[in-house]
Amino acid sequence: MAGTPPPSSNEGNDRGGAREQAHQSQLDRARRLESVGQLAGGIAHDFNNILGVILNYAEFVAGELDPESQAHRDVLEIRRAAERAAALTRQLLIYSRREVAKPEILYLRDVVQDLENLLRRALGERVELRTHFIEERLPVEIDPGQFEQVLVNLAVNARDAMPEGGRLLVEIDRVDVDEEYAYIHPGTEPGHYVRLKVSDTGIGMDAETLERVFDPFFTTKEEGTGLGLATVYGIVTGAGGRIDVYSEEGVGTTVKIHLPIAEVDPVVSASAERTPPRGQGELVLVVEDEPEVRRMAERILTGGGFSVVGTDRGSEALEKCQEDNEIALLLTDVVMPDMLGTDLAERVREVKPELPVIYMSGYSHEVLAPRTMLEEGHNAFLEKPFSSNTLLRTIHELLNPR
Repeated sequence: MAGTPPPSSNEGNDRGGAREQAHQSQLDRARRLESVGQLAGGIAHDFNNILGVILNYAEFVAGELDPESQAHRDVLEIRRAAERAAALTRQLLIYSRREVAKPEILYLRDVVQDLENLLRRALGERVELRTHFIEERLPVEIDPGQFEQVLVNLAVNARDAMPEGGRLLVEIDRVDVDEEYAYIHPGTEPGHYVRLKVSDTGIGMDAETLERVFDPFFTTKEEGTGLGLATVYGIVTGAGGRIDVYSEEGVGTTVKIHLPIAEVDPVVSASAERTPPRGQGELVLVVEDEPEVRRMAERILTGGGFSVVGTDRGSEALEKCQEDNEIALLLTDVVMPDMLGTDLAERVREVKPELPVIYMSGYSHEVLAPRTMLEEGHNAFLEKPFSSNTLLRTIHELLNPR
């Protein structure tokens, strides 16, 4: 533009230095969160095995007791406590991106509109909820239950930050991320995104709190678990998105979530919870290196009408498959000391090409390689901890595909 002097070399250097500093700061933060996530995910995986045993054995005991007895009520309290612990463990797995997500094609505007009444109840009468959406319906791919959890968590956090009341604004628009933005925000790819903005007029956060806002178990609330925003972080990043929080004390907080615009057609799937039919004595091979989990699975199966043979090693399971032609299904853990469950299934399929396989793990599908093994039609995946009904129903669906 005429009359405007060109920027000096010092100004150019200053801008370049600020850009590099922002990039390094974001990179350091991402590495720290990744390290914390790996630790949390490892702990949660071990807890899942323990909780699965507690939940199912509590169910076994409850089934043997008089429903009107105090002992029966006590066992139900044990189960409810274990379910709460399992919910917290699931949040840790979501944060570490090791929880098994079931992504679907969603339109965020539709989901927010469907949840408006729920959000208003969560916010209470003192907080005004406003929404603003672009007219274009843009698809994203994310687990619908997890996205609802994101919205509710953000709404509850906003409500707690506005004890005297205030305003919560939920906006949805489209943004195009260029290479400059992607460089300054490591982990973000250039491309087209749907942006969800959730802004409140609350008390805001200081710089120290803002720095740790996604850390699990970090909370400023007296009765909080510190897993709310950590869970939101895991859900968003697990869906290939990015989340940023901007806040100032006395001004309020804005959360910006970028999710990639999906390029696939909508797929709607639903499975109703139902009591599965009993087995007819079919032989199931259970491979699990944790003895408690293996015994639990064996008990569920025998109680559900199946015959069972169990082992803690993949190599021994392979021998049994080669020797016994009566095995109708393989139920295997994914991560085992001597052989991955996916490797075991591959080798078993050389002997029994049509043998149905159920993988079980506390880790996500990212551990399962190649992923196509789950897409062949005679495989399934169970997230630990799982219920008796879930296991028995999955077996029934694989053995009776029609």
